[in-house]
Amino acid sequence: MNLDRVAPTRRPDRAVTGRQRWLDLLFMHWSAPPELVRPLLPAGLELDVYDDKAWIGLVPFAMKDIRPSWVPKALGLDFLETNVRTYVHYNGEPGVYFFSLEAASNFAVKVARWQWSLAYHHADMRMERDGDRVRYETTRRSNQARLSVEYTIGEALGPSPVGTFEHFLLERYYLFVEHEGRLFQGQVHHVPYPAHRAEVHRLEDGLVAAAGLPAVSFPPEVVHCSPGVTVEVFGPWPCT
Repeated sequence: MNLDRVAPTRRPDRAVTGRQRWLDLLFMHWSAPPELVRPLLPAGLELDVYDDKAWIGLVPFAMKDIRPSWVPKALGLDFLETNVRTYVHYNGEPGVYFFSLEAASNFAVKVARWQWSLAYHHADMRMERDGDRVRYETTRRSNQARLSVEYTIGEALGPSPVGTFEHFLLERYYLFVEHEGRLFQGQVHHVPYPAHRAEVHRLEDGLVAAAGLPAVSFPPEVVHCSPGVTVEVFGPWPCT
């Protein structure tokens, strides 16, 4: 199916529900047989494949100034977050589906579970940066599922052109979630990621396997990073 990958990048004509910044993102990706990923999706969502493969993303980063649109920036929350995700489409609209999300803020976990029904987990997390070298760790409080990764930021690539593999992996603006048996959709808006190459030196992961997905290999098949973007959040609303 040919999907419109430009329309999601446009700012929607809807009320902004939240504002935030995503900083120091690492995008690690692995391919997986579609038949192993598809059964884990809610009914109604279709896998968005590239080269006939499903793609699993593991994305640790920092969240800054997280707040509803009516709350001043000075009252926003700052915390670390990590998500395990794959790429899907609904009614011709490409987006992302999250298998799990870790957050260092228990308050943010409770709000996201209540408002979005997203699979957030409270975790102990830390990130350290020494020049272009970054170390990131997270341990889930409920079952000790863990991620530890160390990587180096590489050369700048700039925004990913439409139609490239990088655009397929990085430029995702719709998200889909199941809430009380129904599919809901949200949207984020930001400038295209200023992408960089990255090299992962060490990786210990239990988050992907904890989501019921095949365990990841080292090194990751595809790696990018980005200094970050400022984000507007819209929705959620029921899928029709």
